[in-house]
Amino acid sequence: MPEVLFEARALHVGYGNIKALHGVDIRVDRGEVVTLIGANGAGKSTFLKSMSGLLTPSAGDIYFEGQRINGLPPHEITRRGITQIPEGRRIFPRLTVQENLMMGAFFRKDHALVSSDRDRVYHMFPILLERRSQMGGTLSGGEQQMLAFGRALMSRPKLLALDEPSMGLAPIIVNKVFQIIREINKEGVTILLVEQNARGALSVAERGYVLETGAITIEDNASQLLNNDRVKQCYLGIQESFI
Repeated sequence: MPEVLFEARALHVGYGNIKALHGVDIRVDRGEVVTLIGANGAGKSTFLKSMSGLLTPSAGDIYFEGQRINGLPPHEITRRGITQIPEGRRIFPRLTVQENLMMGAFFRKDHALVSSDRDRVYHMFPILLERRSQMGGTLSGGEQQMLAFGRALMSRPKLLALDEPSMGLAPIIVNKVFQIIREINKEGVTILLVEQNARGALSVAERGYVLETGAITIEDNASQLLNNDRVKQCYLGIQESFI
């Protein structure tokens, strides 16, 4: 039987009187890539902020490794093994590439393993090794996304949550991003992928959820979602050229 790593149950989240999520149920099993797709304003980023402790649900619960985590501060959730790469990458522009990577290991005390993990990141992303003394803000968009991946991996996440990693990138770089997601997952990292590029997301995921106006409207295997008429009509038409 699959081992449930992360689960949101009947999650309700709002901003004042505005209800952004309405009874959302999402499960991610250990080792999976699960995607959450939906249009702008559907509530995808709100869900990620809730799982990371940046927003407190008004109702419902969030569990990680069987423990309830809603109400915990963000740094404690990170310590437990959930790392998020936010929309827009949010690297530190005035720190070098290497300094950015080391920020990802901020909580870690196992210095020898930190050095080993940094070498592993450089092996995965050789361009970062070449640019290790360069300021993060001077990198291209694709290079910054690789740096964001590398920084996240330095925390040794059990669950990596990605918020629109393909946004704003050229098609050839988008393909590289989805390839990187596959490689990270093969190394044992469970991934929750939040994306507007539904075709790309479903090409790397095992299962997917469709979020519309704050509620899950469709849940299925990724292959079934790719062939779902509603998903095709609403989410796949404009992505034909990407994947």
